[in-house]
Amino acid sequence: MTLGFSDYLSLMGAESLLTGLVMVMVLLGLYLKNKNIQGYLALAGLAAALFLTIGADRNAGPIFFGTVEVDPLSQFFKVVFISVSLIVVLAGLSRYKDSPAQDEFYILLLLATIGMMVVSSAVDLLTLWVGFELASLSTYAMAAFDRDRKNLEAAMKYFIFGSVSSATMLFGFSLLYGLTGTTKIAEVAAASMEMMGPATLVALLFVVAGFGFKMALVPFHMWAPDTYEGSPTIVTAFLAAGSKKMGFVAAFKVIFIALLALRMEWFMAFAVLVALTMTLGNIVAIWQNSVKRMLAYSSVAYAGYIAIAFVVVGAVNNGGFDIDVALGGIAGSLMLILGHAFSKAGAFIAVAVVGYMVLREGKENSDDIEHYAGLGRRAPITAFCMLIFLFSLSGIPPMAVFWGKLMVFMSAIHAGLVWLAVLAVLNSALSLAYYLRVIMYMYMKEPAGEKILEPRGYVLAMVVALVAVFYIGLFPQAFIDFAESAAAVLLH
Repeated sequence: MTLGFSDYLSLMGAESLLTGLVMVMVLLGLYLKNKNIQGYLALAGLAAALFLTIGADRNAGPIFFGTVEVDPLSQFFKVVFISVSLIVVLAGLSRYKDSPAQDEFYILLLLATIGMMVVSSAVDLLTLWVGFELASLSTYAMAAFDRDRKNLEAAMKYFIFGSVSSATMLFGFSLLYGLTGTTKIAEVAAASMEMMGPATLVALLFVVAGFGFKMALVPFHMWAPDTYEGSPTIVTAFLAAGSKKMGFVAAFKVIFIALLALRMEWFMAFAVLVALTMTLGNIVAIWQNSVKRMLAYSSVAYAGYIAIAFVVVGAVNNGGFDIDVALGGIAGSLMLILGHAFSKAGAFIAVAVVGYMVLREGKENSDDIEHYAGLGRRAPITAFCMLIFLFSLSGIPPMAVFWGKLMVFMSAIHAGLVWLAVLAVLNSALSLAYYLRVIMYMYMKEPAGEKILEPRGYVLAMVVALVAVFYIGLFPQAFIDFAESAAAVLLH
């Protein structure tokens, strides 16, 4: 069947809408003196894009000469990316109100979102690369957006590490293309099965190293704590909850579709990587006095939890276990990504509120844990939301993250990886130490200042994330079904 231009717009409606909106916002930015309307335009555009994504045909198949594909996996991640962007824009309505540069912030945010959506749909290595670079270049600029010393340092580290990882990944892609003669991921997989050798192993090593940076797996995680701490806090929310998930969808596509076909016993190497990532992230987080760095190392640990899916699929592939175990592992990781996105975005928005309070009082080190003393009385909405987000990140039911952790850990047990599941559970329990420390400061310490009026945009952003965390946790079945249909795409 030949698709017309209108069919393409329908299937890629969200991307088309946001691209057009970016062009309109660029033109408006040239003429508007009061640019506050730009935030509301971005908000309306993202809400419409979310509606189009949810309502689109999830099984439309490949389009644009087979370079992108509309399937449950792509739609699942698009929902995550757009939702996180919506939360960040809501916070931006307060953070950048009356700022003459706010249109640039929203344009960069939308461009990064479009890039991530392209990555989620890509079934071609070149398309994947283009989406990665569009999102990466936009987030490099966002990390330095406030242009103070910490922002510039964070952005420079992010840019240097990101550029090296992108070059590493591209070199791996080029080797795969040279070996197979195609950039289509499925065709790369088929061709690689027939020519497994040292050159293929080298190509895979470079690709995995590149993805390791994007996912912040140990030892490729070094950029995350410094970048998360130094970036504007709502940008950090976007990086941790949205941008990092782009690395996972790309890795899922390439590793599960292209590399799984090689029938390699690579899963034990991933098991060691996952174990190191979980453990190092949680142990280092315990010693942090900066809440932003604590949440950054928590994100590193979560990268390990999510990456358990790679190990499970490898174990199933090599051990002859039921394919349903692999399906459960991938679906669990997708549920973990969904719950973590809302919980982590909300937590960083709460950190932004504390930073706002500290700056108003003329104090320094705005993300130091001492500033959270008595937050329950100073900013009760923020403190309650932070409490729920930290409980969710701990894996406590009935919050969203619980279901993802349960599914991932159970899949590891069913795949014969009991030691990895036990280690993951112990790490999850260990994380309670630093989450409870923040809660203790908020509710058991004397207030560090006077009560404030919490900014409306921040409050709306936290409430949206809070509702999502509770709704997913209390009514998980629809989301689990969505995650399983998305996981099935990788195992067909």
